[in-house]
Order: sequence, then C-alpha cells, then structure tokens
Amino acid sequence: MSDPYTSIDHDIFATVQEQIERDTQVKERIRDSLKGLEKQSKQINSILSRVHSVAPTEVPGLVAKAKPVFEEAKKQLHGLINATKAYPYYKYNGLWSRDLQNLIFLTMFETWLERMYTTDTPQTGNALLTIEEVGERFGVPVNLTTEDQFHITVEEYLHAIISLVEELSRLMTNAVTQRDFKRPQLISTFVKDIHSSFQVLNLKNDSLRKRSDGLKYNVKKVEDICYDLIVRNLITTEPK
Repeated sequence: MSDPYTSIDHDIFATVQEQIERDTQVKERIRDSLKGLEKQSKQINSILSRVHSVAPTEVPGLVAKAKPVFEEAKKQLHGLINATKAYPYYKYNGLWSRDLQNLIFLTMFETWLERMYTTDTPQTGNALLTIEEVGERFGVPVNLTTEDQFHITVEEYLHAIISLVEELSRLMTNAVTQRDFKRPQLISTFVKDIHSSFQVLNLKNDSLRKRSDGLKYNVKKVEDICYDLIVRNLITTEPK
C-alpha cells in the first residue's frame, strides 16, 4: 500500500542502493587484482632506479635482473584482464589506468637503457618503443576504438613517454656525476626529439596537455647540462 504522505516510490532508491553496493564490490575485486601488478611494478622500479647511482658498466646487469620481473608483471596484468573482462571496460578502466601507464613507462625505460648501455654503438635511431611494440610485449591490444575490451590507450602511451622524459632528465644529471659523458648527449637529443614531436599533437586530454606543456622545462634542463659540459670541454658536439 502506497504512503499517502509521499510523492515518490522509495523502492526506487532501495534499488539504486543495491546497484551502488554491487558496483562497490566490483571495484574492490578489481583493486584486489591490481595488488600483484603494483607489487611487480614497484620491484621493477626499485631495480631500474639504481641506474642513477651505479657506474655505466653495471647498467646491463640491472636490465638483465629486471627482465624476469617484467615477465611476472605480464602474468599479473593478464590476471587483471581476466578479472575485468566481464565488466564494461570504460566504466572501470580509471581504476587501473595509472598503474598501466607506470608499467608502460618502466618498459620504455628498460628498453632505453638496454639499447643505450648494453652495446658499444647505442641505437640512437630506435630508442623509443612504439605503442604496438608495447602491446606486443605484454600481449595486450592497443588503441581499440570499437571494441569494449581491455587495451592500451594512446593517452596511456603518451603519459608514459612524458614519464620517461622526466626520468631521463634526472638520469642525465646523475650520469654526469658518474663521469659518463656519452649518455647525457644521447639523452639531450632524445628529449629534444620527443619535445618537438609533441608539438605537432593536438591534445584534447586536459591532464595530458598540461603534462606535455611541462616538457619544455626538461628541454631547458638538458640544454643547461650540455652547455656546462661543453664549457668545461667534457664534450664537444651532439652525437651524430
């Protein structure tokens, strides 16, 4: 029997509350699935961050040590995919997007270190992984526009590139303290190339646009370091 003193059906809000509770349960299950990925990412970061304090000759060893952890991170990522495939991707992807950005960044950083430190002739023309290469490495689709399933977005990829530039700008300073004068020149070229490439992008994402605007500060930082090295006759010209 309806209440004559009310103008709404309160069962509507009871149903809404049930939906809220179900949604909360789904989010908690997703967050639980993320814990393993977060753990592996932290371990990778702990290994790779040591490049800031070791001699150049020790960097290949750090890269090799990180590789099996990346394989475990891949397993954890696919565990997350399996845990979320029953739910709408765009409803919950905000829960893991930051973690995925971080994993992509770590993958790019590891690849940059491998290509720049493990050979006598650094692969200067192939220092940045493409979004397709990132997807292949983790076995995850990229940039899906019509399918509602787990994938790596262009925005996540670009955020990871900016994080890589920030990390390399820091590495440039620390490389100099290790009397490694080759890599700072390579970093300078890389950062400038990334900055110029971002200039042609018409970014709609607000957070991405704000972060990309900050790239100019990284460019200034690497230019200042290179200038100091040239003035002190520690380097002469940019690497060819």
